[in-house]
Amino acid sequence: MTKSTLFVLFSFLIALIATLGSLFFSEVMQFIPCSMCWYQRIFMYPLVLIFLINLLYPDDKLLKYSMPLVLIGLFFSIYHNLLMFGIIPESVVPCVQGVPCSTEYINWLGFITIPFLSLIAYSAILVFMLFYKKEIGNEK
Repeated sequence: MTKSTLFVLFSFLIALIATLGSLFFSEVMQFIPCSMCWYQRIFMYPLVLIFLINLLYPDDKLLKYSMPLVLIGLFFSIYHNLLMFGIIPESVVPCVQGVPCSTEYINWLGFITIPFLSLIAYSAILVFMLFYKKEIGNEK
C-alpha cells in the first residue's frame, strides 16, 4: 500500500467516524442539530463516498472532488467554533429557527463540543489531503 493510499484511507476513516458520530448524536442521543451543524454535515457526508470510491478505484482527480467540500466544511466549522467560544456574537448567526447554534449538548474537558469535533475532523482531513497532494507529486 502506497503512502498516498494510506492518506486516502485515513481521510475515509475520519469522514466515516464523523458521519457515524453525527448520526449517533442526532438519531440515538436525540440531539437536534442546529443550522450550522447541518451545513457541516452536508459537506462531510459525501466525503465518505468520495474517499471510498477512490480507495476502490484510484483516480488522480481526488483533490478536485474532495477539497472544495473539505474547505467549505472547514469554513463552517471554524465559524461555528468562533460562535461557541464567544468570538462571534450570536446575532450574526444563521440559526434563527429551531435549536440555537450555541447549544452545547456535550462539553468534554471544558472545550470539546460537537462543533469542535467537526473542526478536528475537517482539519485532519485537510492535512491528509495536503500530504496526499505532496505524495502524488513525488510519485510522478
